Amino acid sequence: MISSPTDVTVTAHARLHLGFLDLDGGLGRRFGGLGLGLDGPATRLRLTRAEEFAVEGVETGRARAALMTLCDAYDRAPQFHLAVDEAIPAHSGLGSGTQLALAIGRAFALMEGLDLSTPAIAATLGRGARSGIGIGTFDGGGLVLDGGRGAKTQVPPILAQLAFPQDWRVLLLFDAAAKGVHGPEERLAFQTLPPIPPETAALLCRLTLMQALPAAAEADLPGFAGAIEEIQAVMGRHFAPAQGGRPYTSPEVASALAWLRARGVRGIGQSSWGPTGFAFLPDEGAAGDIMQALRLGGLAGKLTLAIGKARNQGAEISVKGRPDNKVA
Repeated sequence: MISSPTDVTVTAHARLHLGFLDLDGGLGRRFGGLGLGLDGPATRLRLTRAEEFAVEGVETGRARAALMTLCDAYDRAPQFHLAVDEAIPAHSGLGSGTQLALAIGRAFALMEGLDLSTPAIAATLGRGARSGIGIGTFDGGGLVLDGGRGAKTQVPPILAQLAFPQDWRVLLLFDAAAKGVHGPEERLAFQTLPPIPPETAALLCRLTLMQALPAAAEADLPGFAGAIEEIQAVMGRHFAPAQGGRPYTSPEVASALAWLRARGVRGIGQSSWGPTGFAFLPDEGAAGDIMQALRLGGLAGKLTLAIGKARNQGAEISVKGRPDNKVA
């Protein structure tokens, strides 16, 4: 008999939410979305066995609640020590809550010898209410398309998952002073915003299926970036009433993105509710040049800028204390 692990470390990476497909729901499914796994920022945590339950580090409130939910759901004694050493910034549009929950869930499942799929963990922890993108990127990274929610959906199914061109870069614009819509405010927004007309949903689906995904598969940056900009324009107009009448949560991010657009940078937008903004560039050199230009032009202000790239693998998992030392 294989002994249980005594120590599991999980590193889960951020994702961009690039846009929804269908907020009308006239065909029986709502939401659906396109997103991309990133190489950073990341959530890193370690779960070990302990006589007394303890959670330390960052995001302790959310982490404690998730681990206790798992213990209750699977009838396990809460004899763990959880250390969250690093976390994706909360409410920044990068999927922090989902990645934290899935990382804890995967560590717990390995420690307890439970054969749980990532969607099953997500359902137990109440993740994937509207988007399955973070679930897909946790498992395999890349460019992910999910199928939204139907009447019997627990978590949105993953319909497509493509490796993203590794030369391309993503200029990320962080505004630590702003927070994206979340919690009860987010639920209220989805309840009160008007539905997107069916013809607009049809356009979003066409842009996704017939432009963005094929362009990424063929490493056609202008085609991909053009589709993302159109999707983002629709999303920005739709969600503006919940974002102070603006297409972007952060005015500072909005100013910087407008400056980039005026200089021909393409594939510009905001991830989910923001405030994180993004722009797609062809390579490291181009991304570095435009980031330097932003700073020299005084457009960065209090923003934090970073150059990211796609992550085409899932979460990193390390298991100790078991003879075979295997994840699964």
